[in-house]
Amino acid sequence: MRYAVVIKQTKSNYSAYVPDLPGCIATGHTIEEVETQIREAIAFHLEGLREDGTPLPHPASHVEYVEVVATPVLKRMALSGRRLALNVRQGPQ
Repeated sequence: MRYAVVIKQTKSNYSAYVPDLPGCIATGHTIEEVETQIREAIAFHLEGLREDGTPLPHPASHVEYVEVVATPVLKRMALSGRRLALNVRQGPQ
């Protein structure tokens, strides 16, 4: 099976989690290390589910990058520290 993994950089290391496997997390000092650790965590997690007789969750998360262009007004408002509420509409394409 192939599971989506989210890797985030923190102040001191990298952390990773698997949205389809709640509680399956890992950390590492480098991206390569956290990738290795999360692979081991997934294997260990799935092994535990098998031993308990629990059905393995099918991968259901979808990963996509969305490109957003920030306008100068939004950038200034974000930098000023003010709260910002937006109503976003998609126009004709």
